[in-house]
Amino acid sequence: MLIREHTEIAVIGAGVVGLTIALELIDAGHDVALVDPGLPGMGASYGNAGTIAGYATSPVGTPDVLRALPSLMFSRTSPLAIRHRALPSLTPWLLRFLRQSLPAAAGRNAVAIAALLANAGERWDDLALRVAGAGILQRRGCLYLYETPSALEAAKAELSQRRALGVEVSLIGPNELAVLEPGLARLAGGAAYFTGATFLDDPGRMMGLIAAAVLAHARLYTARADRLTRKPDGVVIEGAGLHLHARKVVIAAGAHSKALAQQAGDRIPLDTERGYHVEWDMTEPLLSRPSCPTSRGFYFCPMAGRLRVAGTVELGGLHLPPSPHRVRKLVEGARAFFPDLGEPDREWMGFRPSMPDSLPVIGPSMRGGEVIHAFGHGHLGVTMAPVTARIVADLVAGRSPTIDIAAYRPGRF
Repeated sequence: MLIREHTEIAVIGAGVVGLTIALELIDAGHDVALVDPGLPGMGASYGNAGTIAGYATSPVGTPDVLRALPSLMFSRTSPLAIRHRALPSLTPWLLRFLRQSLPAAAGRNAVAIAALLANAGERWDDLALRVAGAGILQRRGCLYLYETPSALEAAKAELSQRRALGVEVSLIGPNELAVLEPGLARLAGGAAYFTGATFLDDPGRMMGLIAAAVLAHARLYTARADRLTRKPDGVVIEGAGLHLHARKVVIAAGAHSKALAQQAGDRIPLDTERGYHVEWDMTEPLLSRPSCPTSRGFYFCPMAGRLRVAGTVELGGLHLPPSPHRVRKLVEGARAFFPDLGEPDREWMGFRPSMPDSLPVIGPSMRGGEVIHAFGHGHLGVTMAPVTARIVADLVAGRSPTIDIAAYRPGRF
């Protein structure tokens, strides 16, 4: 049966970014409808590392990555890899990525990322209180682990750049690390300790609380938005069984946003990273805070009743099946630190929206402000959701956002 409905604002996408935008708009008194074919708050919003990563100011593309790119991208087991079957369609994105990895561009991108990450922990404190989820936020910091002294030494310049952008980080030696995380095998390089970082010990539960707060006041249309058409009095969203007329539309569909943005008149070089995680159920955590062995490209994530190991970057689009060897690599990497781990209790793959400059797309469409873009957050969707919601609410209200959004506008391409 075809649904013909009207709303003031339609938010396409019910991941963490879309949900948080919807909550901000509802609190401002707007009539809001959500459109998503899946369960709100699931997908990458559920399957991530749970970190509120205010320290993650480095873009994916840097001069170091550029130098290592051939070996990284054509190894099946490296932290950054490409599905070879996807290479032809990825080539335009990769060329942009190469340009954005040059020193000047990477430096600009880091500054722009840092602007969105400022006060991320405080913004999440406020959001968690609004949805009765404060107990899910854990304030224990985050660790980058270095297996050798040379690895730590090589990281010092990049860590200094983060400090210059306002990140709190201290270097701790093997003895201090052993006190902080006694369950870890001794690491000769020690760690970088991001003391102010927070994390979610149950991202799925937090997403459920945000969704419940939104759906107490907003309608949810469980449908895929296939077509977006501008009209003189707004925008029509259509899909199987759906015809929704909205005065304004926010595109926050994550990795699925590209086609909708193009229908709105904006050609955005969005592509897809495929993220993986594996989990082991356990009553007592093996460590106390998210910890990333930097050479391996994943996080150990202590979560309620389980250990999640999440990460790596695989560029492979939306349609190819999962890569079993990526899951095996996570399991092998976890056992290098915790040899007694058995077979994982579950595994997962999801899609991250990836931009070549590592910056999200936030701002009005170049064709008119009745369409607002809010997608492309890559690894930082959870971290940046509250600030993105504030920016979108300002744009809807006709206010200038407190953050200069020129670096994130769709017209930058």
